Amino acid sequence: MGTKVLLTGGSGFVGGQLAKLLVARGHEVVALVRRSSKVDALKALGVRIAVADLNTGDGLNEAVEGVEVVQHVAGVTKARSEEDYLRGNAETTRMLASVLARQKRPPRLVVCSSLAAAGPARIGKPRTEDENPAPVSMYGRSKLAAEQAAREFSDRVPTVIVRPPIVYGPGDLTNLPPLMAMARTGVYLKAGRGPKHFSFVHVDDLNQALLAAAERGKTLGPDNPAQGIYFASDPNPYSWEDFCSALSRALGRSKPRVISVPDFVGWATGAGAELGSRLLGTVSIMNRDKAKEMAQEAWTCSPARAVEEIGFRPEYPLDPGLENTVAWYRTQGMA
Repeated sequence: MGTKVLLTGGSGFVGGQLAKLLVARGHEVVALVRRSSKVDALKALGVRIAVADLNTGDGLNEAVEGVEVVQHVAGVTKARSEEDYLRGNAETTRMLASVLARQKRPPRLVVCSSLAAAGPARIGKPRTEDENPAPVSMYGRSKLAAEQAAREFSDRVPTVIVRPPIVYGPGDLTNLPPLMAMARTGVYLKAGRGPKHFSFVHVDDLNQALLAAAERGKTLGPDNPAQGIYFASDPNPYSWEDFCSALSRALGRSKPRVISVPDFVGWATGAGAELGSRLLGTVSIMNRDKAKEMAQEAWTCSPARAVEEIGFRPEYPLDPGLENTVAWYRTQGMA
């Protein structure tokens, strides 16, 4: 008999794919959604829908009743201000953990965080969980604050944190599509003159890690601040040129040209996108905060601890992972 799992963020990219995996593995899934969420795909999977508000707590007590595991994937990836990021990531996590802590038998909580919470790395020295976090962006600080909010209740709620780097794969409508537009021209832009290295994780591998964390992960403890935290990524770091070549190969295109753009152009682009989105009343994924992340030399991490402690076995290096993703985009008429 499967476990009863509460899933937040089920109408998004990672959560939508995780819902499929949970159902396929025989778990009973309850998706926590806002009134405005699109839920047709979840309903088609046979997932039970619970409408609740992670900001106010409305409907949360009913939603968490009887669940054994909570997969907390919901979060904000773009916002106008630090307050908005903190509200969308840290305060919602605090609200969820506080309600779980009041249950007679609190479920296990798995928080999907981000490499951004830990901060950038140096080329050749991927981040490990033992290093002190040093986020450089509003987004990263809000994801670290979300981890700390969960930690406040971890004496009652057994909690595991999974930090992915850049996530891609079927269902991704945000990260890869703009890069595929560059791939079609055969020219990719790179922020800054020096080398840039990145870690990636295919969404199926990330979701395998989230399930393994729920089943086998060590939980946050008072003595070791790094215990219960896992990076989940392809073990190989890739240069920006490696990534661009792999994406072009997956799309059946010839070797691309990569043109370096000075960092100040990234700042100017970010500032322009920010101004334009303010005028239009929208929120842009590209802003000065994102430019700050792009200026770093490496966003890399090591999954060695996840491999050793929870049996994480990533199946998708970049080339087959991108081929799998592009195949999905073709089914959607996007490639």
